[in-house]
Amino acid sequence: MRAPEPPPGLLVVFSAEIYEWASRRNWFFVDVPPEPSADIADRPRMPRGFGSAPVTVTVGETTWRTSIFPSGDTYALPLKRAVLDAEAIGEGDVIEVRLVVHDD
Repeated sequence: MRAPEPPPGLLVVFSAEIYEWASRRNWFFVDVPPEPSADIADRPRMPRGFGSAPVTVTVGETTWRTSIFPSGDTYALPLKRAVLDAEAIGEGDVIEVRLVVHDD
C-alpha cells in the first residue's frame, strides 16, 4: 500500500529493532534514536495529546500516517499489524524506517 508523497517536514531515516510492549501483548514498536528524537522534540508544532508528533512513515513498500510518542529520551513508533504482515516482519527484526515529522 503506497500513500501519496507526504507534505514537507523533518526527514529522519534510521534502523531499529522491533519490540513488543511489555505491558500490552500484540502492540509492537521501534524507538527513534536519541539524536533525531531530540531534534523532533525541539521542533515547534501544535500541541497534541501525550506530547505526540504527527508523522508519515515508510517501512519497506508500506507507507502510512500515524503519531510517535515520547518514551523517556526518545520517541516510540507504533507498528500496525497490517504493516508487520505486509512486510513480513516481527519482533526482533531490525528494520529501516523513513519518518517524516509534520508540524501540524
